[in-house]
Amino acid sequence: MEPVNSTEVSEFFLKGFSGYPALEHLFFPLCSAMYLVTLLGNTGIVVVSVLDARLHTPMYFFLGNLSILDICYTSTFVPLMLVHLLSAQKTISFLGCALQMCLSLSTGSTECLLLAIMAYDRYLAICRPLRYPVLMSHRLCWLLAGAAWVLGLCKSVTETVIAMRLPFCGHRVVSHFICEILAVLKLACGDTSISEVFLLVGAILLLPVPLAFICLSYTLILATTLRVPSAAGRRKAFSTCSAHLAVVMLFYGTVIFMYMKPKSKEAHISDEVFTVLYAVVTPMLNPVIYSLRNKEVKEAARKVWGRIQTSR
Repeated sequence: MEPVNSTEVSEFFLKGFSGYPALEHLFFPLCSAMYLVTLLGNTGIVVVSVLDARLHTPMYFFLGNLSILDICYTSTFVPLMLVHLLSAQKTISFLGCALQMCLSLSTGSTECLLLAIMAYDRYLAICRPLRYPVLMSHRLCWLLAGAAWVLGLCKSVTETVIAMRLPFCGHRVVSHFICEILAVLKLACGDTSISEVFLLVGAILLLPVPLAFICLSYTLILATTLRVPSAAGRRKAFSTCSAHLAVVMLFYGTVIFMYMKPKSKEAHISDEVFTVLYAVVTPMLNPVIYSLRNKEVKEAARKVWGRIQTSR
């Protein structure tokens, strides 16, 4: 029998939690509240880092990029997911599925690279403090951030095009609440080996490699910090890294748990519940972690809020 051409596919059905109405009723208010906090918190970080001159440093430039990434990432799937939680019609067009897949892959990949760049920035700031302004110049910050965005986009476009050009036969039911690439590949009736190779190479380049670089950076930071004679100096060095380290552990811990655990042929509802939690909760916690652990951010936020109140 001749395989169905992928261009003939008009839409997919996102199964999500359609078999669990109680979960849908629970997740709608929870995800709505968390998405709102994500938008407000990350937008606040961006606004504060732009308006306060004291935060015009490489560290906060990269933090602003991280906040924009979190906004983009959650916005690729949460609004549609909220609509589907209240609707019996849980379909997404073929083009919409490809776009959602591409954007979610791109923002996730870029965040892996950006967290490694932020670790390198902390390494230079603590281990090379005298040369730091020269080594981490304004131009280099833009080049590093731009490279992370471009590489993440190129990788995701390649993976999405290869996956969505496959022929899809039979049912169009995606066992997920978003067009997650592995869930969509299960519907393909053609040879998925090329797509799987690209995904494997991408996973190696964006998980173990950046994580090893981050671990190396923090090993060197720890060695340098322990040589600082004063306790106050050591505390200051640790405090500048603690927020970033917390975000790294939260992000990589959840991603590794999701994508490195043994795969089963059957989709489990527990996997989707965990995916919702990590995909929505992690972007929400990032600005909270940086705000609570960073005096400069809190002082800048109070200053900006004071300006807004005064202007009224």
